[in-house]
Amino acid sequence: MDAQIAFDYLLNIFDLSLFGSDLVADSGLETAVVISLFTDRRADTEDVLPDGTDDRRGWWADAYADDAGDRIGSKLWLLSREKQTRATARKAEAYAEESLQWLIDDGIARSVEVAAEWTAMGVLGLAVTIVRPDGTPLTFKFSNVWEAMHAV
Repeated sequence: MDAQIAFDYLLNIFDLSLFGSDLVADSGLETAVVISLFTDRRADTEDVLPDGTDDRRGWWADAYADDAGDRIGSKLWLLSREKQTRATARKAEAYAEESLQWLIDDGIARSVEVAAEWTAMGVLGLAVTIVRPDGTPLTFKFSNVWEAMHAV
């Protein structure tokens, strides 16, 4: 069981959910999906970095993963300076699917499907459908991925 992470639309940030002074537990996959999508995965050497620096970001503990090559997060941050095009939305889908592949690899999901679309000028939305091993689908919608990327 994870501590639940929820998006605060007023502040445009993710934060731990509280009930009074206690943490709210997440018995589903929402927190795992949020961490997978909105934590910065280390860029590969062939990735173009949007800020022109050599900071490839990533989580330091990836260097100590039990399985070599396991990495936390997504490369959605690489899109922060991209134009609002269909190609950028396709890249967002690919980065999101890559970040959620571990659900399939670890037997938590049978499949993962991501659809990205521009919901407004400068606002990218993602719909994530995860099919559990028993066939039960779970759908998560993030209506402001692009704005959330700029807020971090």
